Amino acid sequence: MTDNKLSPNQLAFIALTNEYCQAIESVAAHNRAWLVGTMTQLLPRIYITASDLDMNAMTETQITPSLDESTYEQVRETLAQVMADEDVYLEVFLDDMRYSDTPISATVSENLADLYQEFYNLVHAAQYATSDDLSDLIGLCHEDFTDYWGQTVVNVLRALHNIKYTTIDNNDY
Repeated sequence: MTDNKLSPNQLAFIALTNEYCQAIESVAAHNRAWLVGTMTQLLPRIYITASDLDMNAMTETQITPSLDESTYEQVRETLAQVMADEDVYLEVFLDDMRYSDTPISATVSENLADLYQEFYNLVHAAQYATSDDLSDLIGLCHEDFTDYWGQTVVNVLRALHNIKYTTIDNNDY
């Protein structure tokens, strides 16, 4: 590809993933109500934008992991502290659930940290990419969306919705 311009939706996707990373990086300065409110506004926008990308990655380009394990763990722990007793929720969309007689739990903190890792790696790679490479990187991220993190978004959003509308006192907002 030569002289490839990014579509407005591709640009919006990069901007939203960057906004997500900035929100996660600032979570220690905020409370649970802020985190839940921010994520219930941002995650649906990311999901819709990603689903509208309509791309196929036919490239040898890879998104090089930039987020190290210790930073991931620090992000996850901070999120877990902010979520406190609302971190764990029952998960129904795991493959293991089909074969389980007992409920399977997931955590908001791990789901949000997993999304952070995906988006951080994309945003970091985007800083050094040409528009041709960036389009390929977005295509790869879209493949991961269809295979993995799209389901993570809707799963954690379900839990966050429940927390926002049944648990958090309106005075927290």
